[in-house]
Amino acid sequence: MTMTTNSTPPAQENLTVVCIDDEPEMIELIRLVLGRRNFQFVGATRGREGLQLVRQLNPHLVLLDLMMPDMDGWEIYQQMKTSEELKDIPVIIISAKPESIDKALGFHIAEEDAYITKPFGPNELLTSINTVLGRKL
Repeated sequence: MTMTTNSTPPAQENLTVVCIDDEPEMIELIRLVLGRRNFQFVGATRGREGLQLVRQLNPHLVLLDLMMPDMDGWEIYQQMKTSEELKDIPVIIISAKPESIDKALGFHIAEEDAYITKPFGPNELLTSINTVLGRKL
């Protein structure tokens, strides 16, 4: 029997991530980072569109911006957490609002989820994703 050692994390092609962010550049950056890890990735630049995708796809994880024009991230988050079908989907809140009150509020409301402040690096994103998904898997 031959055993091989592989330091690469296992492929995550079965894990679906929905990113809801009004900045197309941010969605593409996250798509690039997660594509290298073989996640299935879908992005939405509008809140209502993103919530509809979450309902359709029932993803393993949602990356959620707070400030969006048609429906803000807190409203999406609250709708998800009060829905029997969506309440167990973990959320990582991604926001350009570094104010400590927003971060404290984010952790208070999203105690089982995570909060990342823009700008962030690929390693910070992947670490948060692995931590949050590790709780689910």
